[in-house]
Amino acid sequence: MNLRKTTSVILTALVIASCSGCGSDAKDVSSGGQIRLLDASEMFSSRDVESGYDESECTVITLEGNSASVRGSGASVRGSTVTISAEGDYLLSGSLDDGAVIVDADKKDKVRLLLKGVSINSASCAAIEVRQAGKVFITLVKKSENTLSNVSSATVTDDVDAVIFSKDDLTLNGEGKLTIAANTGHGIVCKDDLVITGGSYDITSEKKALDANDSIRVADGSFTIDSGADALHCENDNASKGYIYIADGTFSITAGTDGLDASGVIQIDNGSLTLKTGGGSANASTKKDGGFNGGWGRWGGRAQGGNAPSGASVASDSVSAKGLKSDSSVAVNNGAITIDSSDDAIHSDGAVSIADGSLSIRSGDDGIHAGSTLAISGGNVSISQSYEGLEGMSIAISGGSVSVVAADDGLNAAGGNDQSSVNGRPGQNKFAAQEGVSIDISGGSVSVNAAGDGIDSNGDVTVSGGEIYVSGSANGGNAALDFNGNATVTGGVFIAAGMDDMAQNFGSGSTQGSMLVTVDTMLAGSEITLQNAGGKTLVSYKPEKSYNCVVISTPDVKQGETYTLTAGSASVTVKMDSLIYGSGGMGGGRPGGRRGGRG
Repeated sequence: MNLRKTTSVILTALVIASCSGCGSDAKDVSSGGQIRLLDASEMFSSRDVESGYDESECTVITLEGNSASVRGSGASVRGSTVTISAEGDYLLSGSLDDGAVIVDADKKDKVRLLLKGVSINSASCAAIEVRQAGKVFITLVKKSENTLSNVSSATVTDDVDAVIFSKDDLTLNGEGKLTIAANTGHGIVCKDDLVITGGSYDITSEKKALDANDSIRVADGSFTIDSGADALHCENDNASKGYIYIADGTFSITAGTDGLDASGVIQIDNGSLTLKTGGGSANASTKKDGGFNGGWGRWGGRAQGGNAPSGASVASDSVSAKGLKSDSSVAVNNGAITIDSSDDAIHSDGAVSIADGSLSIRSGDDGIHAGSTLAISGGNVSISQSYEGLEGMSIAISGGSVSVVAADDGLNAAGGNDQSSVNGRPGQNKFAAQEGVSIDISGGSVSVNAAGDGIDSNGDVTVSGGEIYVSGSANGGNAALDFNGNATVTGGVFIAAGMDDMAQNFGSGSTQGSMLVTVDTMLAGSEITLQNAGGKTLVSYKPEKSYNCVVISTPDVKQGETYTLTAGSASVTVKMDSLIYGSGGMGGGRPGGRRGGRG
């Protein structure tokens, strides 16, 4: 890994921090407001990046199969165990067939292990164990290849259960390669802060790959991970800790349970992440999540270990196999993220924020689920498979490009499938509006192809900008636009095609014209066009499923004007006697106006 690039990543992180609004005026997610972003300037120190060394100033340790030799001070050897007891730089090379390197120094000492062609196999789980130090650095010397492993019958205790185990702060850096084979237990466990600023890592683990108590922070690096449980896991009872921060790096992750799992914030500022969890979307559980806090919650819970092999079935209710999962919040500020998950692709018990980047999602359950606010302000979000696409107590889209394919609702504010108690969720009162529940679209482009409701809010729907195209269900029990409170349109382009049984139009609080028109049932792909009296085409759309009802609103639709709506072979002339034309069928919150006629 290029040191210059790593340093640049850290400098870039400082710029991001200065521009991301992470100061004291940011609201805490627990209040249902904005996510309090992590301060990138506090994530990495200059020494976290440092990988250069002077061999003449190092204690040189040569591993020799069943023993080792030491040139310099601060280290001792007993059998095949090397113990380091003082601050300093230690240059290691060679191999141990069955041994370990132990750091047991003063609690203020900073110890650096430079791995230059090291191979250590351990029958007692930990190949490198940090019992005590102020901080330990493991540097992968440039162009070196290093291997740490244990055997499947290794002795694992509650205290030492990883190939690299540290009770204190641990940093990994450098420009070499490290292969970790945890045939028993975890790959790397750190009881404090785990920092990685460079290097190439190939980790296979029976349980978790990277596990820390206080934080996992990655500035750069290349990671190939195949874990039986979570790939990256960080958990702490302290609300300000337990977070995962990714500034950059390349990740290829296959996890038996969750990909990234944190009790605190998950923040991704850049990088390339490819995750496959629980065998992928093709291995979806038959029991859907979708629950909200204070009710039925996360059916998966927090996986505390487990030994499911990669790709194992996660149909059991006790197993969570999400892509990104946080008890607090998830913030994606940039990067390229690809997720194929049997469970939710992105799940937060609090808020989710997507500010930029590219997200490609295939999910066996929700594409993106937020317990409170789900906000998309930029980037490209493509959900090509999901049970429900976007789900949150409130959904706000102000920019970016969003494309959703869903087996149930496309965008769902609080409700989920109203009949979904069979899937483990209590049914909702379909006609009761819920306070604080809303879908607000003010910008960007939104495309929805949903087998259930296209846009479904148990509260209000507000459209003030952007372009929204919805292909709703061909089943009359669902609607392309469904709300229990009020729906208003004041700007933007909105087209929703579905069936008229449960159809709804925007309400009298709107300041932009909207029409709801019913026609004979048209086949999927039958184009919808709207023309003004002069024959100018104002908007067009080809729904991906059959339909007999269309809701259209554009800035060009004015009260008092006449328009022609063509749907496939049918044409309807619409005179906008009022700003809202057509009131729809059954359901709560019906606006005034008259029902559109059939052509």
